Amino acid sequence: MKTRLIWCLIGVNIALAVTLLPSLLREKTAVAQIPRPSDYLMIPGQITGADRGVVYIIDTTQGMMSAVAFEDSSGRIEVMPPTDLVRVFEEGVPAGTRRRR
Repeated sequence: MKTRLIWCLIGVNIALAVTLLPSLLREKTAVAQIPRPSDYLMIPGQITGADRGVVYIIDTTQGMMSAVAFEDSSGRIEVMPPTDLVRVFEEGVPAGTRRRR
């Protein structure tokens, strides 16, 4: 009875080794290279001349920015259409709007 149990355990170990061996021999890939969802920055802010706050949402992967504000009187959320930050930074600051020192 003991020899039959030992042979059974040996057989199970061989089966486990056979199933584990391909995963050990496979080439490892870097996890950092796998595409992942976008990273978002959410920044609270204030609008000059308005009594409500705004949350700026920046998609760092695609270079887009939007803003969201809550309207208390109507109970609605107002959303700014997305802006392409790459295009904005390539064009630079419009003439006449730069600060003087």
